[in-house]
Amino acid sequence: MAFDPYYSRPEVSNSDLTALKYKLFPQLNFVSENAKLEAFRMGTLVDALITEPKKINFYKNTIDEYSYTKEEMAWGQKMRKALLKEATKDKFLDFVLKNSDSQKWFANPAQKFDLGFMQIELPTRCKWDWWLGTFGGDLKTTSATTQAQFEAQIDFVDWDRSRVFYMMLCRSINPAWCGQDFIYAISKKNFKVFKKKIIWGDELFERGRKKLNDLVFRAWCLT
Repeated sequence: MAFDPYYSRPEVSNSDLTALKYKLFPQLNFVSENAKLEAFRMGTLVDALITEPKKINFYKNTIDEYSYTKEEMAWGQKMRKALLKEATKDKFLDFVLKNSDSQKWFANPAQKFDLGFMQIELPTRCKWDWWLGTFGGDLKTTSATTQAQFEAQIDFVDWDRSRVFYMMLCRSINPAWCGQDFIYAISKKNFKVFKKKIIWGDELFERGRKKLNDLVFRAWCLT
């Protein structure tokens, strides 16, 4: 099993905030742990095929501790081909695939959060699927089959909060960074590709920031 030291770092990540949310509100955690692990395993396959192919052992069909059947590998390749096909029509996606620094991470040992009624500090970290020098974006797999379903999922599973977390963390390091952000998602059902752009201060950003401030305050209270 390969070891990525990023995951042993002590700072708070977006995943840590999600875990805290479900600990505080277990009634919202209605997806079984086995289903989450399986979704993560298959998401790892798609992420690796697109952003980190060097991690894949194509002879054994393994990625770190995960192993895959030939059918699963073929499915992953079909997801990758769907994104590459979309890039022939989407010039920005084509640029991202050709020029981004994948799996780049940042950490801030004392990120400041302005909650309106007070300011707090938390040590934070994040790892980008795609980083373009001054902003980045995220790659997702989705069960959505339409753009409307995908945008509803952004709200439902807090991908808006996640993107704001990444944007604010990197802007806390360099105020010139992360005026925008983006998500590309590949449908696991019909292989369509959906995208959503986020601009600092827009409606989607403010919705995500409200969710984020609530959770970082709770995390701060527990430190």
